Amino acid sequence: MKVYLDNAATTKLDENVLKAMMPLMLEDFGNPSSIHAFGRKTRAAIETARKTVAKLLNVTPAEIFFTSGGTEADNMAINQSIATYDIKHVISSIIEHHAVEHTLKMLEKVGKVKVSWVKLDKKGNVDLADLEELLKNNSRSLVSLMHANNELGTLLPLKEVGELCEKYNAIFHSDTVQTMGHYKMDLRDIKVHFVTCAAHKFHGPKGVGFLYINHLHKISPFIHGGAQERNMRGGTENVYGIVGLAKALEICFDEMEEHQKHIRGLKNYMREQLEKNIPGMAFNGEISDEKSLYTVLNCCFPKHADAEMLLFNLDILGIAASGGSACSSGSNQGSHVLRGIGSDMERPSVRFSFSKYTTKEEIDFTVKHLIELFKVETKEAIKN
Repeated sequence: MKVYLDNAATTKLDENVLKAMMPLMLEDFGNPSSIHAFGRKTRAAIETARKTVAKLLNVTPAEIFFTSGGTEADNMAINQSIATYDIKHVISSIIEHHAVEHTLKMLEKVGKVKVSWVKLDKKGNVDLADLEELLKNNSRSLVSLMHANNELGTLLPLKEVGELCEKYNAIFHSDTVQTMGHYKMDLRDIKVHFVTCAAHKFHGPKGVGFLYINHLHKISPFIHGGAQERNMRGGTENVYGIVGLAKALEICFDEMEEHQKHIRGLKNYMREQLEKNIPGMAFNGEISDEKSLYTVLNCCFPKHADAEMLLFNLDILGIAASGGSACSSGSNQGSHVLRGIGSDMERPSVRFSFSKYTTKEEIDFTVKHLIELFKVETKEAIKN
């Protein structure tokens, strides 16, 4: 059996999304910047997709800007808001995705901004009292905090943070890459100025995303060289990717309640089975339904002689999982997120992440092999 439990890294493309994309790949190939009929047809497809996304999020089409994905959208929001509003102070956390963390560290290194890292608890929750203190002592800050941590699944109370930012006249950017398509978001009801999206996290195509920019906070262009995206991002648009993104998001909103119930049930079932069968089992981040992203379970296993080989051994068994962010693969420094919340780095941690395509049989298969992998070590620990 082949089991894919790394959906926080990327998800399987929905067949209905592919069907929506195919005509733009094979038949409607015109450049959307061309004024002839071929170009007008693809331009119309882009604008229809923009309207679909905007309607789902309760914003206007003029507030949606398509990008190559979440990393570009994060960079666009951070760099251009700092440049446009001459921001000198940024508040973020040390467990942000590298698209945010590395960008901010680079900007601080070259002297453009001072970055304050908000306090976190052991589960990755933002200390809202500390956030308010930082806002109070630093006028006109940019706050960049992700909606759900991509490794832990711990959720940020978006509305509360947005209200704090409004109270202290701060600009609020949230990386919503892991939550877009998994929760219904009314962006008119949340005081947030920028949110980001990557289609491949919710069964859309890779290489496309968007940045929502609140109409009250215009920023300067990010990529020069063309008038695309209303002069904000030069370059010929990824037409079929954009159409696929809109279709995938539409499907997610239509089927969300059913998928939430299915995926949350699998996550809780796996957690219960691991707790029951592996002594000393623990979990990183929040695990309650209210405070945790239902698609992610970060497991902290007992110390093991072959801890460094755990992911490799799972892969041999046909089980795909992750030790952290897919963007950090190849790094031997361990997870900056787990270090950031003070997890025991000597214990092996694995992120399992689920989708609408995950089955109970796959969870049973995975749990069975995890129990076998830790059985010898557990027996030795009990004996001693």
